[in-house]
Amino acid sequence: MAELLLAGESWVSASVDHKGYDAFPHTQIHIGCKDFLAALTSKGHHVTHLRSHDVAEMFPTTMEELSRYDVVILSDIGSNSLLLSPAVFEQGRPAPNRLRLLAEWVRSGGGLMMAGGYLSFQGFEGKANYAQTPVEDVLPVTIQHWDDRVEEPQGVQGRVVAEHPVVAGLDQTWPILLGYQRLTTRDDAQLLATAEGDPLLVVRDVGRGRSAAFASDISPHWAPREFTEWQGYSQLFSQLVDWLAHNPSDRTREGR
Repeated sequence: MAELLLAGESWVSASVDHKGYDAFPHTQIHIGCKDFLAALTSKGHHVTHLRSHDVAEMFPTTMEELSRYDVVILSDIGSNSLLLSPAVFEQGRPAPNRLRLLAEWVRSGGGLMMAGGYLSFQGFEGKANYAQTPVEDVLPVTIQHWDDRVEEPQGVQGRVVAEHPVVAGLDQTWPILLGYQRLTTRDDAQLLATAEGDPLLVVRDVGRGRSAAFASDISPHWAPREFTEWQGYSQLFSQLVDWLAHNPSDRTREGR
């Protein structure tokens, strides 16, 4: 089974409650990927979850650190969190460009997945901002240069359009999703599933490594209960991780 690093899929909310004359502020950490973590763990994978507020400081900065993982998943975490470490943003000091590092790691044999969300691909108001970055270069899709969200509050269904180990044994039509990112499949990538005719799941071989783009979310709000409680949910993402990791149970990560 695979060793994974999941970066993102959490947020901190701050609010003020008013009760008559009195008010008090409070904050709360939300973990959006609980179902995703449970699904992969149930299939035997080991996942290290790096919460969004820890990414800038704690995401790997060397190939040696990245080599501990078979697969890195970026989900709802913008490029700024990877580019602007505390050394850069607070101290004005140079530091490794982790977008370049990720791209080099993939070409050397790593597996990279990006899942959709408000801070994925280009994202809400373009704030995720992965277009024209080294990460886009190794993804199986090209990214628009503006807000790329497609909100579908009525629900749209994914449909399998190709045979591949990632989608083997899954239903041809998937439960509803409430939105996705509009992406373009690269010529050397393989389109596995669509939503409303747009790419939903795309995979690609990149050098010695592999990459995947899942255009919708792995958690709410775009992934409602109908999708996360679907029996194919854990199967889909476990098979995707296995493919990205080149079936790590049959090899070691040494020499990557």
